[in-house]
Amino acid sequence: MLDVGDGHEIYVERVGRRDGIPAIYLHGGPGSGCQAAHRELFDQDVFSAVLFDQRGAGRSRPWLGLHANTTAHLVADIERIRHFCRFDRMIVVGGSWGSTLATAYAEQYPERVAGLVMRAVFMGTPAEVDWAFLGGPRRFRPELYEQFIGWLPERERHAPLEAYYRRLLHPEPDVQVPAAWAWHHYERALSELVPGATTIPEALRTTGRPPPTAVMEAHYLAHDCFLRPDQLIAEAGKLAGIPGTIVQSRYDLLCPPVSAYRLHMAWPGSELAFIEAAGHAMSEAGVREAMRAALERLGRR
Repeated sequence: MLDVGDGHEIYVERVGRRDGIPAIYLHGGPGSGCQAAHRELFDQDVFSAVLFDQRGAGRSRPWLGLHANTTAHLVADIERIRHFCRFDRMIVVGGSWGSTLATAYAEQYPERVAGLVMRAVFMGTPAEVDWAFLGGPRRFRPELYEQFIGWLPERERHAPLEAYYRRLLHPEPDVQVPAAWAWHHYERALSELVPGATTIPEALRTTGRPPPTAVMEAHYLAHDCFLRPDQLIAEAGKLAGIPGTIVQSRYDLLCPPVSAYRLHMAWPGSELAFIEAAGHAMSEAGVREAMRAALERLGRR
């Protein structure tokens, strides 16, 4: 547990060789926490890899702590971890929200980044959020979209994201918890090319802990990810000279290929690899393998 100030302690783990190639993994969400599957990206005979739960997520404390929890705080935490591990430079790996954070960190500290591997690119813009939760589902999964907005009172359906944000950030569990489960089921169905479930259950839990990603996403998305308009693309020239690969699923409904293409075009020297028959999740066929291959190429360099 690493004390990063502001009342936050973050969970950090290190795997692989002590003297291996330094790397850090940035999980998605925001709010999902690092998972055992994320360790499997790294050849532990080659890398010295760090994984951590971002503020408020996973095993970090306080759980779902939103105070002093912004993109700038998370970038500062990555730099603090680098100092703690005594890495001079490191490969930065992330997917979805992790790609947002990886880009933000690399643009602020390019001299500390030996390479980048990203998947499911999300640049934190309102247009991407609108597509992910409204425009895309309305076109490709209209029955699921109707369930998502139908869960809200009719008077609030004209602005469904704002209505969900209010509930997800509400202090009362009987308001927050069912909204978080509705959001969770909706997003999960949009994450896979062939999802196991494509409906939001009629009966949603109203007690217990909410799915954390829904709450943390509401906090970040309601504040435009604490970024200036199109900030990460505007400053992508700072990534020049950093080698890296973008792995992008062709049929990713949450983070569509146009975002990956925009970053690729703005990042001199980057490589863009499309996975043709896959959706958003890292578990989709070919995605993890492409990320591992990109890491191996960077390791050889």
